[in-house]
Amino acid sequence: MPDLEPLDPSFPIGRQMDIDASPIVLVNLCTMAPEDEAAFLEAWAGDAAFMKSQPGFISTQLHRALGDSPMYLNYAVFESAAAWRAAFKHPGFKEKVKAHPASMVARPHLFQKVAVPNLCTA
Repeated sequence: MPDLEPLDPSFPIGRQMDIDASPIVLVNLCTMAPEDEAAFLEAWAGDAAFMKSQPGFISTQLHRALGDSPMYLNYAVFESAAAWRAAFKHPGFKEKVKAHPASMVARPHLFQKVAVPNLCTA
């Protein structure tokens, strides 16, 4: 089972869960011991398949850090914070998380798109 640490200690994921927003992006920075990368990838695939089956799921993507660092960045898009919250708290997901290697540390945080004139839309 992975450790959970806040990406922003002043506003951890537990405080973000109660905010209603739509759509949302979950960003999760994951680290682990180098020898646990294969186990992490297998567990992540199981997590992603589970989330893909949940109402409100839109997409996910996993990225690996360049070089020798066993660091991964995952982002997942959901229709709403409520949809993500329901999937995250689902007993089936809680079982899936147990498959992650003990050396894994997850640092999740929720975000919303921001509109910047002439560059991007919200």
